[in-house]
Amino acid sequence: MELLLPEFGLVIFQSIAFLLLMFLLAKFAWKPILASIKEREQSIDEALNQAELAKQAMVRLTAQNDELMKTARAERDLILKEAKMLKDNIVSEAKTQAQNEGNKLIEKARIEIDNQKKAALAELKSQVSTLSIDIAERVLRNQLADKTKQQDLVASLLKEVELN
Repeated sequence: MELLLPEFGLVIFQSIAFLLLMFLLAKFAWKPILASIKEREQSIDEALNQAELAKQAMVRLTAQNDELMKTARAERDLILKEAKMLKDNIVSEAKTQAQNEGNKLIEKARIEIDNQKKAALAELKSQVSTLSIDIAERVLRNQLADKTKQQDLVASLLKEVELN
């Protein structure tokens, strides 16, 4: 049983060593250990706070990004609508202008055709009159080859002239 019960001096010596160790640890080791633990705790808290702030900033930026995307889509749709309207206006104006130009060209062609027609009729009349005169001259030459026929014709013409 002696092995189970320590001697009184050994207990006192171990108690003094323990108290001395406790004093030295309290004086020199625990304050720095507790300070470093507290500092570590604060850095973890700061990191958690910064992570939470970053998360909130990320949510805010995502919301802003979504809003910007909606705005950009709306502007794109507006620009496309305006571009389509502008294209339709340009096409309409071009059609109107082409139709006006076509009408002008048709009118010019009509006038030119009328002028050509009048010129052709005038030339035809001139040729017919020339041809008629030539035919009449040849007929008269044949009929008036005889002197008595000439005198009869002159007399009949004078009678007609006096009557009118």
